[in-house]
Amino acid sequence: MNNIPKISTVCVYCGSRMGNKSHYQNQAHKLGALIAQAKLSLVYGAGSIGLMGVVARSARDNGSNVIGIIPDHLDDIEITQNGLSELHITDDMHQRKKMMFERSDAFIVLPGGLGTLDETLEMMTWAQLSLHRKPIILVNTDGYWSPLIQLVKHVVDDGFASPENAELLTVVDTPEAAIEFIQAYNDDKAI
Repeated sequence: MNNIPKISTVCVYCGSRMGNKSHYQNQAHKLGALIAQAKLSLVYGAGSIGLMGVVARSARDNGSNVIGIIPDHLDDIEITQNGLSELHITDDMHQRKKMMFERSDAFIVLPGGLGTLDETLEMMTWAQLSLHRKPIILVNTDGYWSPLIQLVKHVVDDGFASPENAELLTVVDTPEAAIEFIQAYNDDKAI
């Protein structure tokens, strides 16, 4: 699949809000539990609020190593989660995103807002520029990310990106499918 080692640590990008539909929260809770069951470590933005807090608490409560990374200026706003395995406070967002990237073997994207879009597109751009080959798995819960998928297709169709760029995202419908992808990836590395 890709030329990186087996995946042992996943970074989850998702909302610092809950969203308007309760199944977003249910999917975040499920993903956290699945990360722990798969014996993966979680890297995330260190907040206790929104979907990110749900994922982190679920992963932590199910036995996963949870690494939170937050810039100093967001520490009060996003209310840093208690009970993390590791907490890193950075000087700014750029350091935060770089550290999250460096500490992760793959990225899973749940529904979220502008910050989630920023992080996802940045990882796609870095992959396009051959700065990494780490999987980026988009969990398209009830079609939440379908507009983004269509936008990427539009960019490719109009000649502003190569068709390979559309393949930078692995799109799945459920947290279970995201973890199954990672397990298949790791099984491929064991051969």
